[in-house]
Amino acid sequence: MTRKLVIALDAMGGDHAPGAIIDGAVIACERHPDASYLIFGDEAAIKPLLARHQRLAERAVIRHTDQVVSGDDKPGQALRHGRQSSMGRAIAAVVDGEANVAVSAGNTGALMALAKFMLKTMPGIDRPALATVIPTERGESVMLDLGANVECDERNLVEFAVMGAAFARTLLGLPSPRVALLNVGVEELKGHDAVKAAGQKLRNMALPLEFTGFIEGDGITAGTVDVVVTDGFTGNIALKTAEGTARMIANLLANAFRSSLMAKLGYLFARGGLRALKDHLDPNNHNGAVFLGLNGLVVKSHGGANALGIASAIGVAHDMAADDLMGRIAADLKTGGGAPAASGKAAVS
Repeated sequence: MTRKLVIALDAMGGDHAPGAIIDGAVIACERHPDASYLIFGDEAAIKPLLARHQRLAERAVIRHTDQVVSGDDKPGQALRHGRQSSMGRAIAAVVDGEANVAVSAGNTGALMALAKFMLKTMPGIDRPALATVIPTERGESVMLDLGANVECDERNLVEFAVMGAAFARTLLGLPSPRVALLNVGVEELKGHDAVKAAGQKLRNMALPLEFTGFIEGDGITAGTVDVVVTDGFTGNIALKTAEGTARMIANLLANAFRSSLMAKLGYLFARGGLRALKDHLDPNNHNGAVFLGLNGLVVKSHGGANALGIASAIGVAHDMAADDLMGRIAADLKTGGGAPAASGKAAVS
């Protein structure tokens, strides 16, 4: 392994493993020629797949294990029995400094438990958060937490804002991301105590972000902010609702265009725009959630992701490692530190 950036892949995690994992790595190999791979899983299943793709094979090493964390395993089971699995060993490669980042499409709860246990949280971080990029009317935004923390206090929400802003600067290339807290209203007096207190703290911190206050649920996909911050309970429900709505719209459109001859003719004229819409909403093009706040990088792919989705997750992993996301978060925590901004207020729109 002579290249500097090394990505550890859990080849056995996900609904279509190991085929989709290897096919995704092939695509990622073309997109990110500076990366090499440690591939963990059943060598007998992986080696024939890898043999079909010489360029990837030249940049990959297989680490055999016949142990797999299943989709039904509870987090406690993964902690007791999963450290020698393909998932556990991919994370261990990050712990040991062999890899810069680990990627898995496996069991989310097990991955979170193993990652937190093996990597521990960064100094100054109370809890890690799960963040991802979501499509919006204006492009893409970051949203967190998506389920790692069901209950959060004001400190957690402030930390999520700091980490989410660093994530947006790294992945979306934004020098000063616009950050908002998800709430039941935009007024400062709305919401429960933790959200209001977090909002007040963010207004008075010197951070490389623009805190815009509160947004409501209909603002998540509007694209008016770059980072949406909330607790894991609310975030997970909001994300799944948005994904379900997108699927419903896609299905309704498909049925509508099949409903009559005139509708089918209309589709012929509209298909270019519809394909662009489908690509924008396709989860495989926005795949790759990151556990922020750990002493190491771990990326979670959708379990049902296809090769393009796996390649997207690997792309997120590559960018996080190449741009030193952890260093950015540590610097922001140190810079912010609860100190007032020079004007007495952080930037608020």
